[in-house]
Amino acid sequence: MKTVNKTVMLIDDEAIILKTMASKLANEGFTVLAAATGMEALEILSRQTVHMVITDLMMPDMNGIEVLERVKEYNKEIAVIILTGYGELTSAVEALRLGAEDYLLKPCDLNELLFRMYKCFENQSLKEMVQRYEEILPICLECKRIRDDSHSEPGKGPWISIEKYLTRKAGNHMSHGYCPECGNKLLSSIDDL
Repeated sequence: MKTVNKTVMLIDDEAIILKTMASKLANEGFTVLAAATGMEALEILSRQTVHMVITDLMMPDMNGIEVLERVKEYNKEIAVIILTGYGELTSAVEALRLGAEDYLLKPCDLNELLFRMYKCFENQSLKEMVQRYEEILPICLECKRIRDDSHSEPGKGPWISIEKYLTRKAGNHMSHGYCPECGNKLLSSIDDL
């Protein structure tokens, strides 16, 4: 049994499918939350951290496309896989256009589902890594200028002085002076002359 530290929300109005899938995914090391309706799932989602939603397409209260839209409104980083017994190309295209990570026909092979889940989690990890790197403020080792990417594509912003960058970000103008430690060093070096 693998330890994956991921929470998966399963949504299906067929109790036997829900119970079977939940059991299989729990045996694979996932924390599994189960809901019989889209509304129930959204209620749980508002209280729990979820990394992935696997939802049936055809349900009475809210279909899988509506669940997808609501989940992505709540948190676009949550991966969504839609399962359906009805292989319609139009619903698959619509789901992918709205941000679903994958679309599978039921009954789906557990190994195929796991493969696709791990691909989704791998993509999530890569996106998180890119976001972390984009949040790092690049400073030149030599001249100490900062690359300001705030109004341009990441990595393409102009290199500006620290003073200009802080003025832009804080909206305050800067004045130059000495901190007490540097002031004392300067006075000490003047006295040594």
